[in-house]
Amino acid sequence: MAPSAKDSVIEDDQYFRVIINERSVDDISLDFFYKPHTITLLVTCISGLLYFAFTRDDSNQEQNIWNGLSCVLFFFLIISVLAFPNGPFTRPHPAIWRIVFGLSVFYFMLLLFILFQTRTDVRKMIIWLYPELKDSGPDEKEYAVNCSEISVQRLWSSVDVFILCHFFGWVTKALLIRHYGILWTISVMWEITEIAFAHLLPNFAECWWDAIVLDILLCNGLGIWLGMWLCRKLEIRDYHWESIKDIHSTTGKLRRAVLQFTPVSWVYVRWMDPNSTTMRIIAVWILIVAFQMVELNTFFLKHILYIPPSHMLNLIRLLLICLISAPTIRQYYVYVSDTRCKRVGTQLWVFCAIMLTEMIICIKFGLQMFRQTVATYVITWLCVQMVGSFVCIYLCALFAERWNKWKYDHDMDSPIRKPRMKPSMPPIDNNSDGTMDCASGRDTQSSRNKIDKENGSVKDVGKSSIGLSHSTKAHKLRSRSHSDKKAHVSTNVKSSIGNGSL
Repeated sequence: MAPSAKDSVIEDDQYFRVIINERSVDDISLDFFYKPHTITLLVTCISGLLYFAFTRDDSNQEQNIWNGLSCVLFFFLIISVLAFPNGPFTRPHPAIWRIVFGLSVFYFMLLLFILFQTRTDVRKMIIWLYPELKDSGPDEKEYAVNCSEISVQRLWSSVDVFILCHFFGWVTKALLIRHYGILWTISVMWEITEIAFAHLLPNFAECWWDAIVLDILLCNGLGIWLGMWLCRKLEIRDYHWESIKDIHSTTGKLRRAVLQFTPVSWVYVRWMDPNSTTMRIIAVWILIVAFQMVELNTFFLKHILYIPPSHMLNLIRLLLICLISAPTIRQYYVYVSDTRCKRVGTQLWVFCAIMLTEMIICIKFGLQMFRQTVATYVITWLCVQMVGSFVCIYLCALFAERWNKWKYDHDMDSPIRKPRMKPSMPPIDNNSDGTMDCASGRDTQSSRNKIDKENGSVKDVGKSSIGLSHSTKAHKLRSRSHSDKKAHVSTNVKSSIGNGSL
């Protein structure tokens, strides 16, 4: 009997909530950190509020305003922990990702407030927060000076803290995107973006050797290589997590506590596959353009609001964007590759709202600057962005189709690389072991099962092929065939099946 429309909607909603928007933790080892403590939290927060409200000195008006705003942010994050979704990740703790989501919502609210102010009033707010910015001006440092003079000393003098930030920024991008073609496309397209907007932002003008050697080859290239190398190392690992209660040595407990801040498993990402459709190519192109917009917002905001590049405000914004980018890219990837995902995740929605609101603020406050825009440059830039990105993405799709080296399963359009099974092993029954084809939307019976902690059996939750090692799958198959489907797996070898993976 075919499921009704209502049942399908309920199933899709449950799939969205469990897999994409609010993953649950299945490998809980310390129950205290995952049990609700809402009453204790309420009593503690109100007690602290009473203490500070009646004991602090309130004679300074500016300090009162600052303390009030800080208290508003604090309680907003507390409510975020209680009410907001944690998204697709659960490590080191779901509360951390709820706070990240709360920070993104708070930043979005702040941008909306700024949008309805004047540029002069926004400058007054910034000066009130940071008085040292009173005499700051636009960043007019020029890098395209004496480009014909090339020497080792000059190249070395160009290496500063921003070069290191540039390098580690690309390492982070590689860890998030995990695709050479997309990363190199973003790298090259950004250099073209700098050329197109150099007449508006003087620090975009660079010498050819600065753009090609220092930026594209060294910072971007080495950052991409290191990030992808880390991805390969994390991808081939077997993830077996032992409960901290079963570890007896102090060193072992400390090591396990530190490892809590690492991903519970590592998902193999396939943005392009042999069966990529036109919509998949357009979705990847949107990802590339979004990266360009976020970077442009960074430079335009600090130029229009007179914030020096080395100031703390820029660092705070970059760290916030980096944090919210991790769940955003994962939710976007699932939305693009999984046909069962019918809507975007909440963190992705908020990130898009932040990006577009920042762009509107730049246009509103920088109208005088944008009047100097050379229309030919911008139109050429848009054409190059569109054509260049589409060509690179098409080549990536063509490469995935003709030189497929990952033994892709053409029958199931899955974005997850499946482990190779030995010939001697019995075939996997999709209806019995709970595997799921993420892209085709084939959800088997056990995709909603949970871990049975009483008998130690592991039942698959969601995408069972994600993060599940070869040895663990083989152990499950042998256990089922020799013990009448009583899959006895030791509780200290729980493989977290995709939940909270990066």
